[in-house]
Amino acid sequence: MKLGICLPHYGRPIEIGRILEVVRRAEESGLDSVWVTDHVIVPEQANVIYREDMLDPLAVLPWLAGVTRRVLLGTSVVILPYRSPIPVAKLLASVDVLSGGRLIVGAAIGWLEGEFDALGVPFKERASRSDEALELLRALWTQEHPKIQTRRHRAQDVVFSPMPLQKPRPPLYVGGSSEGAYRRVARLGDGWHASATNHDAFRQGADTVRRFWKEAGRESAPFLSLRIPILIDGVHRPAVDMGLIRGRHTLNGSITQIADELRGFRDLDCGHVALEVSYSTFPAILETIDLIANRIRPQLAS
Repeated sequence: MKLGICLPHYGRPIEIGRILEVVRRAEESGLDSVWVTDHVIVPEQANVIYREDMLDPLAVLPWLAGVTRRVLLGTSVVILPYRSPIPVAKLLASVDVLSGGRLIVGAAIGWLEGEFDALGVPFKERASRSDEALELLRALWTQEHPKIQTRRHRAQDVVFSPMPLQKPRPPLYVGGSSEGAYRRVARLGDGWHASATNHDAFRQGADTVRRFWKEAGRESAPFLSLRIPILIDGVHRPAVDMGLIRGRHTLNGSITQIADELRGFRDLDCGHVALEVSYSTFPAILETIDLIANRIRPQLAS
């Protein structure tokens, strides 16, 4: 099972040197991936860590491509209806080229209605717009001379360039925990990207995805991944008390307890975990990376 961290590019004063230190520590420590997350313009009344000081993930990704050499670069997740999909397809393909083929695209339909209102995107259209975006990504990343027409977009008699380095294309992991999301994984994704869930919910979601996957006539099996906050005893302030992760399942406890829970996800065929470390200070984040690399990961080998 691969392990990575969600980059703290939000929820704290922007200090590029310290963010860079986190990125380099993750790569030098042998972690597998670094992930960015997506919000654009957050309503004042929304009590979420993403509200202030959030660098745009699609700006951070090319920077990450230039300051790293080995780690995979993931989106957890890019909200597809926020932006016109064809420019996003080009930007992400460019990141795959700039990084030497290290891009993972986690994608979802979004949930914060006030953000859609500010962006002028009808909240009720987010599912159909996301399906359309996924169709376009799949086509544009595999057809240099695409011929595709969707409800809102037409790409014919054009050239899409650059093509991604990864073949047939970068992986698409679809997030969400509704029936619609599971069906979207089966129809248009390469795997499921779960969020802040416990073992039972992960098992149920994975079983549902596999059922819809089979019904859709897909071969092999869907890839399973997870994004989840990590709160290590003695390292992090209790983020639950700060009201920032209310209602979300976390990896919370001692090194051994967290390793045991991660082992449980591994046994449920979870292939990649993006550990959310942003609910703390930069020194605590660096310590967390060291503990993941040197103490938690070795326990997963057993």
